[in-house]
Amino acid sequence: MGRAAFQQKVVVITGGCAGIGRALALRFAQAGAHLAILDIHDESLVAFRQQLHDKLNADVLAINCDVSDDQACAEAMAQVVEHFGGIDLLINNAGITHRSAFADTDLAVFQRIMAVNYFGALNCTRHALPSLLARRGQVIVLSSLSSFAPLLNRSAYNASKHALHGLFETLRMEVREQGVNVMLVSPGFTATDIRKNALVGDGSVAQATTAMPFKVSAPAEVAEAIYRGACRRKRQLILSNVDWQARLIARFFPRLFERWMVPRLSGVKVRSQGE
Repeated sequence: MGRAAFQQKVVVITGGCAGIGRALALRFAQAGAHLAILDIHDESLVAFRQQLHDKLNADVLAINCDVSDDQACAEAMAQVVEHFGGIDLLINNAGITHRSAFADTDLAVFQRIMAVNYFGALNCTRHALPSLLARRGQVIVLSSLSSFAPLLNRSAYNASKHALHGLFETLRMEVREQGVNVMLVSPGFTATDIRKNALVGDGSVAQATTAMPFKVSAPAEVAEAIYRGACRRKRQLILSNVDWQARLIARFFPRLFERWMVPRLSGVKVRSQGE
């Protein structure tokens, strides 16, 4: 893709210092975009902003923002509009996960996952929307294969991704005639730190990670696919073979899916009848 699609456009990325968010910032900087990166880690924000400036001569606004805080999101979007004049693309990337069975998960964990994954995207979009409407921009939302292929021991995470689809599929229809596009992205397994920072049932951070049973994508691969989707203003992007296989099996062979596919996707060993 050439640089023209996002040259001088203003792109806001939440959770922009690590994983897919970081790769997206690099890709859109290469395309000549002005960037606003939101994250909760001050040192990472400062260092990454300097890297983007030094290596790509990117115009970057770095903002410390907890997306679960509605007032912080309002202030962040106002700061972006004041600095750059408006917003052309909002990428709701910030997210967290957990690994714990429903029965072993404290209510506070459900609330925290929803606060970041669902309300974080809602908060940022609500405050960016007036500018997006004025500039006929677009919203990109990072969902997951779990939005249609639920993972074991991820009930709060799965619920947050389902909620995102309900919200943003409705928003897409409401703003389509006003020139704003909404794209939902469902990546497959990607090599990020989200699993390393997963919560467990009591709200503490997990000390061990589960091995992934499928090929893991690099964040740069996912970012490139999202960039190309944004250039085409697509409405949905499903990014790995695991995703479409899981979706087809879940739809046409639900019992088989629940018995064999869900444990594999979840990194749980499938036991034979003799075990």
